Amino acid sequence: MAGIERHMYPGNNTPEGFFSYYQYILGQREADKIICIKGGPGVGKSTFMKKIGEAMLQEGHDVDFMHCSSDNNSLDGIVLRDRKIAMIDGTSPHIVDPINPGAVDSIIHLGDFWDEEGIRKNKEALISNNERIKSIFSRGYNYLAAAGKMYDNLCSIYESAIKHEELYKISAKIIGDELAHREISSKQGDVKKYFASAITPNGFEHYLDTLLGGYQKVYLIHVPVGVSSERMLNLFMEGAVYRGFSAEGYYCPMKPSTKLEHLLIPDLSLAFITSNQYHTIGQTAPETEIIPIHLEHIIRYDLIKYQAAILADSKKKMEELLQKGILCLSQAKKEHDELEKYYVPNMDFLKIDALRQELTQKFSQR
Repeated sequence: MAGIERHMYPGNNTPEGFFSYYQYILGQREADKIICIKGGPGVGKSTFMKKIGEAMLQEGHDVDFMHCSSDNNSLDGIVLRDRKIAMIDGTSPHIVDPINPGAVDSIIHLGDFWDEEGIRKNKEALISNNERIKSIFSRGYNYLAAAGKMYDNLCSIYESAIKHEELYKISAKIIGDELAHREISSKQGDVKKYFASAITPNGFEHYLDTLLGGYQKVYLIHVPVGVSSERMLNLFMEGAVYRGFSAEGYYCPMKPSTKLEHLLIPDLSLAFITSNQYHTIGQTAPETEIIPIHLEHIIRYDLIKYQAAILADSKKKMEELLQKGILCLSQAKKEHDELEKYYVPNMDFLKIDALRQELTQKFSQR
């Protein structure tokens, strides 16, 4: 029987630039092994991890696939959850280096399997290509930053019209139903942070459906874009953590450091998912109970009627700027694909594949 697979993003393209939650992939104390994979573009890092993950999945192990927000077909890492093993792409822009070498961390450098002389022949083209990629990303992040300002307009206008007493009533009822009967713990639960959705070269992508397998209850929070459910979710997360339950927080790409967008509490088989035009869930398992929460009902639209034109214009401009940013990400991806052409012909993929099979066998036997 195959294991359980989940998909998420450890990093994201955001109005703040590239934003990383890599430090939450697997903690030093909880990990049995963390492997940092080094090497240039096109050397096979993503394929190396993906094939190991798929092989372990087929053997019945649970695997988290960590996707790259700048390349829809690429992985930034995998976590073999029941083995407590992580493999992470340790190259730019998410530089990862060993923290406790030997005890926890190790490095695999796929550069050991390339023909350096063959690559050096393309030195000038490589440098120019990398400069173009850096420049395009810079333009793209400027567009996303501008889109973030328009998003701020939406948030601040809606915030002034929310019936906060109603929001707290809804929150208090759910906490009463789900958490109040559970004792406060002397040991707090852990919190991990990721992204369930991302701004990618292909547009907005999300993996919400893969995260909810086996969950018994899902609160589906319906909100207009710009209306925040983070205050409610932070209350739930705090309540769970103080009772000793670990939580997974999934953050918004538009406010990556502060805006909690989805919350999973695995030990309680309980999830809170924010649903809007950019992400919602599809078909769930028959045993999953979906409880809708409509936060649009707690907005006093009459209070913000005088800002209706600003609201509409900000939303329109935000979407236009996001699309321009996505176009830049797409152009950077094309340049990156060109960059890979200088490496692929100079790699010994047979030796890399042999190493992959050796590692898979070791992981299977642990």
